[in-house]
Amino acid sequence: MVQFVHPSRDEITLAGVLGALADPMRLRIVKSLVAQNACMSCTEAAPCPDMAKSTLSNHFRILREAGLIRTSKQGVQHRNVLREEDINARFPKLLKMILSYPD
Repeated sequence: MVQFVHPSRDEITLAGVLGALADPMRLRIVKSLVAQNACMSCTEAAPCPDMAKSTLSNHFRILREAGLIRTSKQGVQHRNVLREEDINARFPKLLKMILSYPD
């Protein structure tokens, strides 16, 4: 069984969040999760339909380990949700500021 690593709220660091969001593809994934305001599979949140699954998995792992998303397994899918409440508690208004800038 797959065990996902999710840092606690207190373990989320500014450097980790900014490092994860520095990649344009990961930023697009987070924007997709915000736009849908729902739990999405990796494929649904993918910024490019032709992205290799291994690359997509790596992007989601980085987002998860930075504390930006929470992943759960439902059947064969990995479902992801933005940890907006945790990020806002640690760094108020940071996500809003980052996500407000155009691509």
